[in-house]
Amino acid sequence: MIFEPATAFVTPGFLIRAATAPWERHAAAALRHATFVTEQKIFAGHDRDAIDAVATPLVAISTYASEADDVVGTVRIHEETPGLWWGSRLAVAPPYRRVGKLGSELIRLAVGTAHAQGAHSFLAHVQMQNVGLFERLHWRSVAKVDLHGSPHMRMQADLSAYPPVTDPATGWAALMRRAA
Repeated sequence: MIFEPATAFVTPGFLIRAATAPWERHAAAALRHATFVTEQKIFAGHDRDAIDAVATPLVAISTYASEADDVVGTVRIHEETPGLWWGSRLAVAPPYRRVGKLGSELIRLAVGTAHAQGAHSFLAHVQMQNVGLFERLHWRSVAKVDLHGSPHMRMQADLSAYPPVTDPATGWAALMRRAA
């Protein structure tokens, strides 16, 4: 009998949704720390700030045998003033960055969730290496800014390109394959 490695025939599944369980929130915070403090060294010590008290964390969760397994992507959203929403701290774990569209799916959930809650504008400060991705997702550049000693682009989503997501806690399942 010949057995193929599981990765040869199993398409990984992911849940894209608002973090609802304490373990999801904790794992999202840990992923942010690993990305922005340990890997990119944008922050010293931690990346937490006052926005975390009001933000909604969104997550991409890998599944194993159809059960939630691990948070492998995250972004947070918050309403700064009525109708003005921001997305921030988009992170995908290194082993999953080559998995097609996890970041894009999180962005879609972020903007769609804000759109359903009456957003008239959705903004983000995007690291320069990611501007092209956001442009492909119907965002436009507004202004170059320096944040935490790193160049960023303030960008604005075209809300008409994002259908409202009325139930972000349910979100959706996504089957994805590794990018070539």
